[in-house]
Amino acid sequence: MLRTVLALFLFTTSSTVTIAQNYDESKVPSYVLPEVLKTVSGKEVRDRKTWEATRRPEILRLFEDHIYGRMPAAFDSISHSITNENRKAMGGNATLKEVAILVYKNSKSVRINLVLFIPNKRKGKSPVFVLINNRGQENTDATRQTKSEFWPAEMVIDSGYAIAAFHVSDLAPDKKETYMNGVLRMYPELLEADNGMKAIGAWAWGASRVLDYFEKDAQIDAKKVIVVGHSRGGKASLWAAAQDQRFAACVTNCSGNTGAALARRQFGERIARINDTFPHWFNNNYKKFNNNENELPVDQHMLISLIAPRPIYATNASKDLWADPTGTYLAMKHAEKVYALYGKKSKLPATPPGINQPFPKAPMAYHNREGEHNMKVYDWTNFIRFAKSFNF
Repeated sequence: MLRTVLALFLFTTSSTVTIAQNYDESKVPSYVLPEVLKTVSGKEVRDRKTWEATRRPEILRLFEDHIYGRMPAAFDSISHSITNENRKAMGGNATLKEVAILVYKNSKSVRINLVLFIPNKRKGKSPVFVLINNRGQENTDATRQTKSEFWPAEMVIDSGYAIAAFHVSDLAPDKKETYMNGVLRMYPELLEADNGMKAIGAWAWGASRVLDYFEKDAQIDAKKVIVVGHSRGGKASLWAAAQDQRFAACVTNCSGNTGAALARRQFGERIARINDTFPHWFNNNYKKFNNNENELPVDQHMLISLIAPRPIYATNASKDLWADPTGTYLAMKHAEKVYALYGKKSKLPATPPGINQPFPKAPMAYHNREGEHNMKVYDWTNFIRFAKSFNF
C-alpha cells in the first residue's frame, strides 16, 4: 500500500534539506508544548470564565491565522430542498432524505448534497452522526446498492441514531489545481489572504451549513449532532467542532498531522511533507513552519481543548504510524486540563492503551484499532458506544 511505502522513506521537497520520516520513538526530539492554560500575556488561566473570555478566543485566532485560515464571516442566504425522500428505506427501518443545501454570497452559490437516513423506530427527534466524506461517494450511497464499512448506515440506524454524509468536493475539490472551484468562489478575499481558509476550512464550513439544515429538520435533534471525519476529513471534523460550538461532539479518526497528533514530536508525517503534498489544505502562513514545528504558537492539544467541554473521540490504527498514535494520545492527555475546568474528568489511562482496548466513554474517548489507515465497523461500533455514554 502507498502508506506502507511512504512509511519506509519519505522526503520533503519544500526545503533544500532532505528529511527522512521518523518512526522510531527513541528519535523523537525534545520539545516543549505551548501551555494551553496561559494567555499570550502570560496570565495563568484557572477558571472557566477566563478560558472562555480570553484564552479560548486567543487560541482559536492563532489556529485561524497560522494553520486553518479565517472562515467567512457571513453569507447572503441559505436554502434547502428535499430532492428525494423514501420513508421505507432499509426495508422500512429508515427514512431517506436527499437534501440540496444552497448557500448564496455575492451573486454566487455553492450546493451541498446531503444524504440523510433517520431511524423510523425511534420516538422523537434523532441524534445524528454526520460524516465529512473524503472518500469516494459510493461509500455513502443513498440507494444502498453499494455498502461500505466506512459508513455502515444500517448499523447506525439499528442503534437508534440518524446518519448523514456530504462529500468534500461539494465545498472544495481535493486538488491543488481546482480546490478554489467551490465555496471559495464566493469569497475571493479569503483566497487571496495569507490567513484565508483553503480546502480543510471549506469542508469544516460546509459541515456548519449542514448543521444549519438540521436546525430546520423536525426529525433531527440539532443539539445532538456528532461531526465525524477520517484522515483529512478528521482534520476537518476537529476544525469544524472547534469553530462551531453547536456541534455536540466530535469524532476524529486517524487524523494524524494537523489533526489530533502533536506536531512537535516530528513523528510520521510532518508539516513540510503535508504542505508540499497538499498545499491546498491549509493557509499560506502554515508554510512558514515547514521543518520548523517548534516555532508554532500552538500544537494540536490546543485544538482538542477548543472542543471542551463537549465530548471528543480520537482514534488510530496499529499499522498507521504515519498518523502518530502516540502523539494523538498525548494530545488528548494534554487537553484534559481544559476539560477539568468544566468539571469533566477524563477516563483515559496515563499511558496509551493496547491495541483493540477501547476507552469509548465521554468526555474524552480513544482507541487504537488493529489494522490499516481506514474507518471500519469496529470504529463505528465504538462511536455508538461513545454516543450512548453521554445519553445521546
